[in-house]
Amino acid sequence: METLACIKCFPAGWSCVLLAGASTASPTESLSFNPIKLVVLCGWVYLCLYFVQRVQFSLLVPKKYKTIAKIAALFVGPVLFFVLLIVDIGRQISTERHRSVFEIIKQQLQNAFAGRSSSGFISSRKEPTIRLLDSSGTELKQIYGHGKSKRGDRHVLDLTERIIWDALQQQASDILIDPKDNSIYTIRFRVDGVLRTVEQLDAGKCQAVINSIKAVSNMDISEKRRPQDGAFVTKTADGTASFRVASAGTVNGEKLSIRVLSQKAGMYTLDNIGLSDKQRSIIKDAIIKPSGMILMCGPTGSGKTTSLYAMLNEIDLYTRNVITVEDPIECVLPNASQIEVNPKAGITFAKSLRSILRQDPDVISVGEIRDEETASIALRASQTGHLVFATIHSYSNESAMVRLLDLGVTAVLLSSGLDLVISQRLLRRLCTDCKKPARLTQSQIDDFRRKRIDYKNLFHAGGCERCHKTGYRRRTAIFDMIVVDNELKASIVSSDSWITELRKAGDEQGKSNLRKQGLKMVLSGVTSLEELKRVVG
Repeated sequence: METLACIKCFPAGWSCVLLAGASTASPTESLSFNPIKLVVLCGWVYLCLYFVQRVQFSLLVPKKYKTIAKIAALFVGPVLFFVLLIVDIGRQISTERHRSVFEIIKQQLQNAFAGRSSSGFISSRKEPTIRLLDSSGTELKQIYGHGKSKRGDRHVLDLTERIIWDALQQQASDILIDPKDNSIYTIRFRVDGVLRTVEQLDAGKCQAVINSIKAVSNMDISEKRRPQDGAFVTKTADGTASFRVASAGTVNGEKLSIRVLSQKAGMYTLDNIGLSDKQRSIIKDAIIKPSGMILMCGPTGSGKTTSLYAMLNEIDLYTRNVITVEDPIECVLPNASQIEVNPKAGITFAKSLRSILRQDPDVISVGEIRDEETASIALRASQTGHLVFATIHSYSNESAMVRLLDLGVTAVLLSSGLDLVISQRLLRRLCTDCKKPARLTQSQIDDFRRKRIDYKNLFHAGGCERCHKTGYRRRTAIFDMIVVDNELKASIVSSDSWITELRKAGDEQGKSNLRKQGLKMVLSGVTSLEELKRVVG
């Protein structure tokens, strides 16, 4: 009643003004909140939380400053987001002139809202079209029961597929998942022979990724201390890739090592693996022989198998019966019989070689000589009218022959069966977009002048987006060869001091020959002095 009385007391003019104001006021102004402001607030909070997550797993923020950085990200996260986005777009516009500004901005916005780190090495792109399969062809999502799995399980499976996809996109040879401490795991890719840290994950999430990979590799998920081995394959739009997996228990957790088997190994020939004209002629002369043994040696990851495939590609597979024994088969050769080693099934190198000799082979390829029986059978096969290719882990040509003797092979068998020994290393190529003229010291200049070497075409690594700031892209091979001629065969059989001389000077001589081959690459501007020193010493 009091309210009505007050209204009646208002003058008529004021009543008209109030009614007019009520009729012109917008519905938004009459509400107690603004929907647009609410959306902006939710977006702000989301971006702040997003940057807190980025800080947690970022390698750019030291561990002792992570708490402060996360608090700062709660307030300035979106501002920092757009600043970094603008800086990254500007950097790409200046370096990638072949792409339009619109394409770069569109790609960066897609990358940003996909939740990918702009500062890491993991590639930014759309969802990967990749399928992980075990040895029986069962997909990882079927193993996990993806159709009935929870949202968290789907996130783990997507993360696992993304890691494998990124390794393939960067042409990595290995994926290492290592526990850094009890709470953080590090994911690293070996690209061009050098490890790169690409991501850090919390222990719970990374352990789930490890279990996914172990499940698709037919490994025991519950066993985290005993070393295990497994394998799986992936199918993408570009084809099929194979992976070997090895696990081991460490102090801080479980370590996983994944070897990416190169599917491009079968595409190489002797013309494109880095051989000089003289070296190529030596190998071709050895390949056209009806019998003999060509031995490839070098450390792990030096490209021995790729060179072996390049030699096999020089052989006419239609007119010659070629049989290989590999662990595992990295590339399918048309019109060649390939056998994969499986110790669990009793298929070893030695047993496979014995059966191969009963299948009328012309050419035999042995993936790796590991024991006396395999070495003896391979050398005897080269004496009985078969051309044999083989690899062995050793540092130089001389140490490879010494190792065969240490395995129990007699000097007579070694001298009569071996024809050519090749040692190999891989040097990273300088990135052609960012390599810079080398800065030599005065002592280096004096040394080059004394040896009458032109040092004006030397370069050193720079660093750009295309090479991930490393200064190098892809690799080339250098070789050292020993032709086991009649003089060396006689020395192996007759001289007892031959082994002693090889042990003393063999490794140094092989290193010197590789250094000479590598120096030619340096002087031609292909690689740098630092890279040559890293690989050869």
